[in-house]
Amino acid sequence: MAPLLGSEAPRTLDIALPGARGPWELRRATFRQHGVSHELIVLTDLKRVLREEERQAWQRLVRVIGHEINNSLAPIRSVAVELGQVLRREPRPPDWDTDMDLGLKVIERRAEALARFMTAYTRLAKLPAPVFAPLDVETWVRRVAVLDKRVPVAVEAGPAMAVVGDSDQLDQLLINLVRNAVEAALETAGGVTLTWKRAQEHVEVVVTDDGPGIAHASNLFVPFFTTKPGGSGIGLVLSRQIAEAHRGALDLFDRGQPHGCRAVLRLPIGSSQAGRVNSV
Repeated sequence: MAPLLGSEAPRTLDIALPGARGPWELRRATFRQHGVSHELIVLTDLKRVLREEERQAWQRLVRVIGHEINNSLAPIRSVAVELGQVLRREPRPPDWDTDMDLGLKVIERRAEALARFMTAYTRLAKLPAPVFAPLDVETWVRRVAVLDKRVPVAVEAGPAMAVVGDSDQLDQLLINLVRNAVEAALETAGGVTLTWKRAQEHVEVVVTDDGPGIAHASNLFVPFFTTKPGGSGIGLVLSRQIAEAHRGALDLFDRGQPHGCRAVLRLPIGSSQAGRVNSV
């Protein structure tokens, strides 16, 4: 076959064809052969690819959930066995009531941790559909920037822009990003900066910190993965879910030298999103 002269970006179609139904990936390209222009169309069945991705996603989720549940059930079982042995001793040791009190507190703490985990999972699995309304970007950014008092968050003003989105959900998204940045900056006595700019038909809200950088980049958006004591591991996952529900995107980048992290949130500007609000 002659060399390809040009090609279009692949598209995804969900259509029924004789003997099969999509989704399909459509690729189109043009080529010339013996002086005659031809068009090449390739349809690829995506069902197997999507099923494999879904299977891997479920495996990761079950692995993380199983790990968290076992982390709580193992000490509960161990302590329960020890307390049972204490109660069956004759005569009981003089400090048996102290052992009972300590053991029951361990069980209580682990049960509470498991309850928090399940609450976090429920939040992640039941994110409501956004309620869209106009939102001024500067007002939104400045409102969130003053909420965390542990480290001053510097706001570098960008252009006057608006998005159409769910104010409560976008607040939660940006609060999560700022909180992560502040906690990172506290480790190095660094600072946090919030700004925004226009990028074609999107607004980019950027949160920059001077913290130690990203230690586990591959696990950033894995549900329930966390390196923070007492962390739920859903902040970034929930934030990306909110961004995508607004037809946006969220990415984190390591700044290298100097150390730190840069979180970039992309959202359609008001004029490009407004016409699609009723279809969401």
